[in-house]
Amino acid sequence: MIDIFQYEFMQKAFFVAAIIAVIAPCIGTPIVLKRLSAIGDATSHSALAGIAFGLVLGINPILGAVLFSVFAVLGIELFRKVFGKYSEIATVVVMSAGIGLTAVLSGFITKGSANINSFLFGSIVAISNFEMYLTIGLGIAVIICSVLLYKELFFVTFDEEAAKLAGVPVGMINLIIMLLTAITVSVASRIVGALMISSLIVIPVAAAMMLAKSYKQTIWLSIAFAQLFTIAGLFISYYLDFRPGGTIVLLGVIFLIAVAVLTRKRRR
Repeated sequence: MIDIFQYEFMQKAFFVAAIIAVIAPCIGTPIVLKRLSAIGDATSHSALAGIAFGLVLGINPILGAVLFSVFAVLGIELFRKVFGKYSEIATVVVMSAGIGLTAVLSGFITKGSANINSFLFGSIVAISNFEMYLTIGLGIAVIICSVLLYKELFFVTFDEEAAKLAGVPVGMINLIIMLLTAITVSVASRIVGALMISSLIVIPVAAAMMLAKSYKQTIWLSIAFAQLFTIAGLFISYYLDFRPGGTIVLLGVIFLIAVAVLTRKRRR
């Protein structure tokens, strides 16, 4: 089984996957607990539009994904304020825009149809050195922000009103959460797939919530679960020639169902 690591592309895949499996739960925990899970889907569809944009212009698609994802989360924040108590409409509007842009831009891709498919469902053979270094850099940025703003994220996640009274800049923290989500979705689109990265943000956290007894424990457990899904998914996808993104997500779903069943039996 160790022969899998003799290939450079698999070494890159495991390294990048390990980083993604840390940053996805770090940002996924506040997103899920704030009941904003749909933002991951909206951002992923916008990232896909950015990927198509990058392929059309001939620039690295990950850069296009980062650009469009940032615009997407800024748009969501703007529309949430416009719609007020119907703020969930903002997510649907931005998701619709991302889907529409992807459909239009994909029509201008003449030589990249196979390439865009690798971003849809993930590819372990297509990670370039630039994308690996970009993932490392952005991943470190997400981890640093998550550590430095731990207390603020905790406050804002559970009680925004109390956070305001405590002097926490709630608006700025919410914006940072959105931007970190955009970065996470963008850098993970190559290996997990733009259509499935939101699952890696949500599923490990959902499983951890059933077992953890604190916010910090939820983060650590969700990181451990995400590492389990991604590493096992890469092994299975390599030896059985499956799509890595789909394999990782399906393992996560199976694990989540198993945890749900076991915890339900324990409560009886």
